[in-house]
Amino acid sequence: MADKDFENEVPGGEDPEAQASGSDPQEGQDDSAEAPADEAAQSDELTVDDILGSAQNADAAAEDAVLADLESALLNDLKRLQAEYANYRRRTEEQREVEIERAQGAVAKGLLPVLDDLDRAEKHGDLEEGSPFAAIAEKLRGVAERMGLSTYGAAGEAFDPQQHEAIFQVPTPGATEATILEVVETGYRLGSVELRPAKVVVAVPAD
Repeated sequence: MADKDFENEVPGGEDPEAQASGSDPQEGQDDSAEAPADEAAQSDELTVDDILGSAQNADAAAEDAVLADLESALLNDLKRLQAEYANYRRRTEEQREVEIERAQGAVAKGLLPVLDDLDRAEKHGDLEEGSPFAAIAEKLRGVAERMGLSTYGAAGEAFDPQQHEAIFQVPTPGATEATILEVVETGYRLGSVELRPAKVVVAVPAD
């Protein structure tokens, strides 16, 4: 009888059914401990609004200031380079136009003696209409006109010392101002550039 009771005893004096149905006492404690830890982790996470709304530290603000100064300096350099390039293009175009006018003027000046000979031949009646000489003269004058060559100075015009060169003055009764009496040598311009002043005889008021 004593042996049977000894076999049914459980070490530690605990009921086997109680051990089978009972739960681990630490399970409830672990669940309650994990919940605050999860809440703490969620509270540590930053949202986009938190990041955007956070104040910059001193180093970040200083870096932004340096970048802003660098951007401003680069922009000013770019504007300066653009202005210098625009001025360079303008000077180049002006110089190019001057060189073109100079080259055209050199060619035109070479034609002036020939044109003078044609004028003298016309005054002497050597350029008869329909003659080969008259046809050549007409073509040559057409070439000069297409180049932009123009004449100035005509009898009856007021004398202008800025445009005309007086080679002789004739006191003329009734004249109230200096007037071109005769054109000895025609004046020529190429565009707005004067190639040669007109040489004229001037009628001046008589004393």
